[in-house]
Formats: sequence, structure tokens, C-alpha cells
Amino acid sequence: MNVLLIPASGDARDNLVDLDVYLWQWLVLLGIITTLLLVDLLVVHRKAHEIKTKEAAIESAVWISIGVAFTGVIVWWFGLEAGTEYISGYLIEKSLSVDNVFVWALIFSYFLVPQKYQHRVLFWGIFGALIMRAIFIFGGVALISRFSWILFVFGGFLLYTAGKLLFSSNTHVDPTKSRFLRIVKRFVPSTDEYDGQKLFTVKNGRRLATPLFAVLVLIEGTDVIFAVDSVPAVLAVSNEAFIVFASNAFAILGLRALYFLLADMHARFIYLQQGLAVILAFVGIKMIIAEWVHIPTWLSLGVIAIVLTVSIVVSLMVSGRREAAAAVDAAEEAQVSETADQVVDEPAAADEMRSSDT
Repeated sequence: MNVLLIPASGDARDNLVDLDVYLWQWLVLLGIITTLLLVDLLVVHRKAHEIKTKEAAIESAVWISIGVAFTGVIVWWFGLEAGTEYISGYLIEKSLSVDNVFVWALIFSYFLVPQKYQHRVLFWGIFGALIMRAIFIFGGVALISRFSWILFVFGGFLLYTAGKLLFSSNTHVDPTKSRFLRIVKRFVPSTDEYDGQKLFTVKNGRRLATPLFAVLVLIEGTDVIFAVDSVPAVLAVSNEAFIVFASNAFAILGLRALYFLLADMHARFIYLQQGLAVILAFVGIKMIIAEWVHIPTWLSLGVIAIVLTVSIVVSLMVSGRREAAAAVDAAEEAQVSETADQVVDEPAAADEMRSSDT
């Protein structure tokens, strides 16, 4: 006998899928997520080690393949339209999460966290992010189901965020100004010394938080900020809690590998911020006009994929040309400097020869 865990959400006017999600389907989803987390923690990364680019690339490809492959499960259970909503939500969450990756890099750099300990911190950060995203998602779906006008609020907020991204330069986060960090230092006894990858240690009989705990708190805090943008964005393409949570979860699970792959490449994605702004603006408009105009999910998927691809490809092309031009300029400067040294040395050599002749 099938037992419904959550009533079907959404409204017929928005033309999004209306699903009956059963308890066993939620259990399968949570079981897959739990298994993946345990395998990653207890098998793949059982011992702390520095993650090289090749390893990060392989892991990132595996996580992305799992996330995309789950589209097949959604199609099998709920149909093609639901699968389209899932992959659209997955792409939105994955693209918006790239900025989160670069903020993590800044936090780790500020606290001088050894690279081999970063994965364990990110593991617990992802675990906490899944819980918080679930709260945001169920809250958002409940609000949309109860108050249809909340779509205008979400859409307006996404347009505001898109404007900030489009017309402002990249902002740099100063971890020292974080309210979360100040609270931690005020109420949690801490030490400035690391003890391996432990979040807490014991010194002189006192239990103290290591810097990794402060880093974890900051990572969780930044995820709350990013969730405020990303969850409403995904709710623009699906009102089903199951689809929204699944797309968020599988996108987030692969962020650790993506971090180790992209952390040092921020300068190369020069137009990614503008691309994300266009995506947010598109889904914001989609939310606002849903009362009168229905934008098919397949069209939303195409727009998101094209904008994301173009912003990445153009960024890499332009940054590659700039790097090549900088290399040429550096080589020319070196050549000019070498020529100048030769010009200076030649008169001295001539004077030395005349002196020796006399």
C-alpha cells in the first residue's frame, strides 16, 4: 500500500507538474544521498590527503554523472515533464553554486587551512547545507501553495539579485566581519591551533573549538545566504518539494569535488557573474509572468543551458587571450631588458680592452 508523505503541491495555473510523491520514494532518495555521503567519507576520503587536480576532475565528473543520471529515475517515476523540471533545477543550482565555491576558497585561504583537511570540513558543511536547504524548500513550497502572490515577491527578489550581480563588481568577503564568526568566538571557547582535522580538541583539560570549527560555521553561514537566491530560482521551474530537493541535493553533493577543481580558477571565469545574472533575471521574470504567460520547462532548460555555456566559453576564450597577451608582453619586456643590459655592457667591455692594450 502506498502512503503519501506530502500532498501534491503547486497550482494548475502555473502549468508545472502536480505529483503524488509516496513515502517509499522519499526513502529511496534519502537512502541514495546517505549512501553516497557515507561512501565518500568512509571509503574514498577515509584518510586526509591533498586532492590533486586529476582526482578532483574524476570525482567531479562522477558526481555530475550521478546527478544527471537521476533524471532517468525522475522520468521513470513521474514522467518526462517532471524529468525536465528536475534537470532544469539541477542546472540552476549547479551554476549558482560556483560562486559559493570561490567564497569557500577565500575562507580557507584566510584561515590558512591545510588542503588535506579541507575536504572533511566541506563534508560537514554539505551535510548541514542539505538540512538547511530542506527547510528552505519545504517552507518555500508551503508559501507558494498557500499564498500565490508570493511568486511576485520571489520573482522581484531574483530580479534585484540579478541587478546586483550585473551592475556591481565581484564582491570580496572579509571573514573577520562575519556575524557568525563573532558569535562563535564570543560563546564557544576556541584555540588558534589545529589538531588534525578535528573540529574540537582538549587542552589543559578544557574542550576547545579549533579553527576548523569557525571555518565550518562560516561555510554554513554563506550557504544560508546563497540558498536565499538559489531556492527561489529553482522554485521558478518546479513547485514540487521532491523535485526541488532532489535537484538541490545532487547539485550540492558534487560541490566539494568542484571546489578542488575550480578554486584557483576564479580569475578565468570573468563573465560568469554576468551569466548568472541573466539566469536569475530570466527565472525571476518567469515567476512574475506565470499568472498570464506560461514559459515551457523545456524552453527554460534551453535558456539556462545556453546562457551558462556561453558565459563559460566566452570567459575562457577571453581570459586565455589575455594570458597569452600577458605572456607575450612579459617576453618582450625580458628581451628589451636583456638588450639594454648588452648595450650597457658593450662600452664597458670596450674600455676594458683598450685598457689592456695600453
